[in-house]
Amino acid sequence: MKSKKNLVLLGMMGSGKSTIGNLISKKLKLKFIDIDNAIEKKANMNIAEIFSKKGENFFRNLEEKITIKSLESSNGVISLGGGGFINEKIKREVITNNFSFWLNWSNATLLNRIKNSHKRPIAFCSSDQELVELIEKRKKIYSDADFEINCNKLSKTEIVKKIVILYEDN
Repeated sequence: MKSKKNLVLLGMMGSGKSTIGNLISKKLKLKFIDIDNAIEKKANMNIAEIFSKKGENFFRNLEEKITIKSLESSNGVISLGGGGFINEKIKREVITNNFSFWLNWSNATLLNRIKNSHKRPIAFCSSDQELVELIEKRKKIYSDADFEINCNKLSKTEIVKKIVILYEDN
């Protein structure tokens, strides 16, 4: 039996964590938790509204509470928000007790997916250069994940297959 419990996906906004997580959970017949969706449900507003009405600090505090609770009480597939792994408490819990997978894409692919997104307040308020700097900064943090999945030349099905094999082998 595995000593670690959850399969945790991390990566930049727009990296496909929700889509891939949902597919993996169906394949492994495990519960799926999308942290951003859980935050929206708890706050009864979407993330853009939370940022504009309550601020990023409120969002990050709520993110920490929901993520830690999910990591400690779940046995499934969890998709972190793009900034979740930056939080030291979340990162420590993920690394210590869970299997983490970084969905890594090229900067150009991520930039194309996230720029001008009204759904993503940090992306909407940033220039392309600022987004590239954010991506580079976060890549250094994401590299602490158990596994890095280079997604650029892979289909969704191939990404899922690769993660499932790594998860089942550990």
